[in-house]
Amino acid sequence: MKKVLSTFLFSMLAFAASSQVLSNKEKYTEADTLRGSLRAERAYDALKYHLKLKVDPSEKFIGGSNIITFKTEEELPVIQIDLFENMDIDSIVFHGKNLQYNRKYNAVFIEFEEALAKNTTDSLEFFYSGHPTVAKNAPWDGGFVWTQDEQGNPWVGVAVQGTGASLWYPNKDHQSDEPESVQLDIAVPNGLMNVSNGRMIGKKDLGNGYTEWSWETVNPINNYDVMINIANYEHFSDKFQDLTLDYYVLPYNLEKAKKHFEEVQDMMTCFYEKMGPYPFVEDGYKLVETPYLGMEHQSAVAYGNKYMKGYLGNDLSGTGVGLKWDYIIIHESGHEWYGNSITAKDIADMWIHEGFTTYTEAIYTECGWGKEAALKYIKGQRANIQNRATIIGDYGVNAEGSGDMYFKGSNLLNTIRSIYDDDELWWDTFRDYTATYKHKIIDTKTVEDFFDKPIKTDLKPVFDQYLRHTRIPELQFKKEGKTFAFRWRADVEGFNMPVDVFIDGKETRLKPTMEWKKLDKKVSSEDAIKLNDLEFYVNIKFES
Repeated sequence: MKKVLSTFLFSMLAFAASSQVLSNKEKYTEADTLRGSLRAERAYDALKYHLKLKVDPSEKFIGGSNIITFKTEEELPVIQIDLFENMDIDSIVFHGKNLQYNRKYNAVFIEFEEALAKNTTDSLEFFYSGHPTVAKNAPWDGGFVWTQDEQGNPWVGVAVQGTGASLWYPNKDHQSDEPESVQLDIAVPNGLMNVSNGRMIGKKDLGNGYTEWSWETVNPINNYDVMINIANYEHFSDKFQDLTLDYYVLPYNLEKAKKHFEEVQDMMTCFYEKMGPYPFVEDGYKLVETPYLGMEHQSAVAYGNKYMKGYLGNDLSGTGVGLKWDYIIIHESGHEWYGNSITAKDIADMWIHEGFTTYTEAIYTECGWGKEAALKYIKGQRANIQNRATIIGDYGVNAEGSGDMYFKGSNLLNTIRSIYDDDELWWDTFRDYTATYKHKIIDTKTVEDFFDKPIKTDLKPVFDQYLRHTRIPELQFKKEGKTFAFRWRADVEGFNMPVDVFIDGKETRLKPTMEWKKLDKKVSSEDAIKLNDLEFYVNIKFES
């Protein structure tokens, strides 16, 4: 069962990280650098995107503009805005004049008549149109999904993480820069609704067969989270404390959704306790039914799990535990805290999104079914770990690390919790981390330093081994007289992680180093030594 699920997972699961994993390429291209590096032409802070678009589902066509408000960080003679090269640029207007520009791959270099001084706040309007890339298999393959619901109505969704938000709108397409707010004025054929991020601020019949739906966020948002969802939606709502819960579903699924989405209440109760308050209360929380499986679009989470428990009715852990809850609701909502609120500066550090969010699945399990079930679930995830490439990718070239960022990342956090060996301290630290870096953009070192600080054990070698090397540590034993000696085999010099084992059924904490040390008690055979493998993700080996 686990082997089947592992194959199923790696052929399908990559929502939050698209199939364009570039890490470990022998050679990166100039296009990779243009997208992944913070060049001089990107020395500005994107403050707001205001999208004004008309979407024609029958022609699979979009057209309109993005008003980009920005503040220069250095003198700026040329600004880089990103837009996929298959999209047409109609004009770029600055202070009423058309600007000259050059295109290279998916980057657009726009020349100002006079260089903008440092700390200048200004805006330009970027007019564009075209047939955006169609996703072959969303959300893993980025692009638009143009389809119909069961009643023949147009149903449109978009998923672009990894591929790039510049697939469908011009922006500074780098995770290090989130606009402080986004407004989307999206015109769709009458009878359809567009649902986007944040709160609806207006609806207007344009008198030409189209209705404009306007939405706005007031919190910082990742470029790839900015989204449109078009369908003949039905809306219902709920509330959790001061948080509005809104649901947009297809009409024939309304009653089913009302029952199924009750799980959101339990999820919020758990996440508030273990992780802290929802980080975008001002923008609300939404689940929006989509024609693809799911995505963590901020304040408008995409839902396409067909109202099933598990992952389309499957348990990714192979333990049965994962069939107790809806994977897409829990995982994609967990991203609101880890990925949307706390964001990795470079996609090479995407484990900050995916490792933590995959761990939220275990958090929810622990809230509902106890710690033992959560540990069982995390251990079951290991069947999906490949250990063939590093979790951290290459910096500055738009390169994610391996898919192990999900389940190996989750098991790393569980191992660190076990090193803490103090659940009260662990949850205090976890909540503090979530609050400290709310709405912030960070890197791996920030995570390492934060979780290393509360305890005496040096966690830096632990993070280093699991994130920057492929092998997991191996706890080795060999018979010496009437007892055993033990040590670590690892790639990181000086690796000395504490680990728990059972000796004759009694749990004991060992403090191995990379040198042989003797157990301080008689042990008759290797059968008397068992690894606590629910809490520690390591290998164990007995040498002859």
